[in-house]
Amino acid sequence: MDYRFTPEQEAFRQGFISWLDKNLPSNYNPDLLHNYETTEDWIKAFKMFQRRLSDGGYAAMHYPEEYGGQGKTLMEEIIVQQALAKACSEIRQPGNVMLGMAVPTIYTCCREEQKKEYLPKIFNGTHIWCQAFSEPNAGSDLANCATRAVRKDGYYILDGQKTWTSFAHMADYCIILVRTDPTVSKFKGLSYLLLDMKTPGVEVRPMTQMTGEAEFNEVFFDNVKVPVEMRVGEEGQGWTIAITTLMFERVAGDARMAARFESNLMKMIRMTKETKRSGQAVIDNPIFRQQLGQAYIEIMALKYHGLRNLSNQLQGGVPGPEGSIGKLLWSEPNQWITDAALTMLGPKSQIMRGTDRAVHDGFWQYNFLRAKGNTIEAGTSEIQRNIIGERCLGLPKDVSRSMRQK
Repeated sequence: MDYRFTPEQEAFRQGFISWLDKNLPSNYNPDLLHNYETTEDWIKAFKMFQRRLSDGGYAAMHYPEEYGGQGKTLMEEIIVQQALAKACSEIRQPGNVMLGMAVPTIYTCCREEQKKEYLPKIFNGTHIWCQAFSEPNAGSDLANCATRAVRKDGYYILDGQKTWTSFAHMADYCIILVRTDPTVSKFKGLSYLLLDMKTPGVEVRPMTQMTGEAEFNEVFFDNVKVPVEMRVGEEGQGWTIAITTLMFERVAGDARMAARFESNLMKMIRMTKETKRSGQAVIDNPIFRQQLGQAYIEIMALKYHGLRNLSNQLQGGVPGPEGSIGKLLWSEPNQWITDAALTMLGPKSQIMRGTDRAVHDGFWQYNFLRAKGNTIEAGTSEIQRNIIGERCLGLPKDVSRSMRQK
């Protein structure tokens, strides 16, 4: 396959990069790990920049104009997302869940009136969305969802708890999986709702991670009333719709992740030129050079796997279980790459902040700590291997799982 951009696509890419240079927030520094000291500043910056993208004609490239999109192609969307991942990954983080999960689910599975109500306000930066699937006892086993939704007088009454809910502390709305029928199979008793996070009875508690930030949250629901009109699809279809959400997340995420990791690799190369070990630059050490080469190989494998999946979508296909391959291709190598970066830094790896350019504001130290969650979030590596074995390779469940255990 030829993954090179056509002349028209390359011209579009260069035009967008030029637009980005002029329209990023004036105080945004892509070399800084954290540009915003408070959540409020981060929310304001995200919404303002999303509005700029919309006004500039670069938001929701491949969605129809009637929903606030640009009516272009998926390739133009990918070009924009890759450029954003390289230029301003921090400011775009809340949008990864929203644009990679909530938006395609709403567009694919919601009623027409729901699309027209919610999509334009996402695309123009009015609203931020989060996703509430995981629970204390329903993470990898998502079908074990216990948050109850009892239908009464035109509402669903929600009671329960979600956890690991990324950016819930910033979100205006939420896509949520709930149990509406506890008397049937755990896969058949689930439903899918849209939720206004300002509804009485919703409590968000940020969870501080070992990185020092609180990206994840616990969300508690106490007698929360959600109008029946906020349901997506029919009662009992929640499992199927949730799988659709996850498939979009894993496929769309590959392109963004590869672009982000390419940018990180450039930082890693700069770091090896500026850091000395035993009197020589790290980049001159043959072992470290080999690790740099391996990092490049891992990132390219992710990039071209993602492009292969995207080519299938461009030809009318829909995301499938092969997205689990991409999840493994970015989560496990990222842990190895960040570990290698700290090894290259040597004693400096213990310093989170400093004037030394190689240390700066603890970029690699932070990413090393954050990468520990990569093989858990968005489905554990064990779950991904099960999916690959059973749904991609056609292996029986007992065979694919015994292979994983070995």
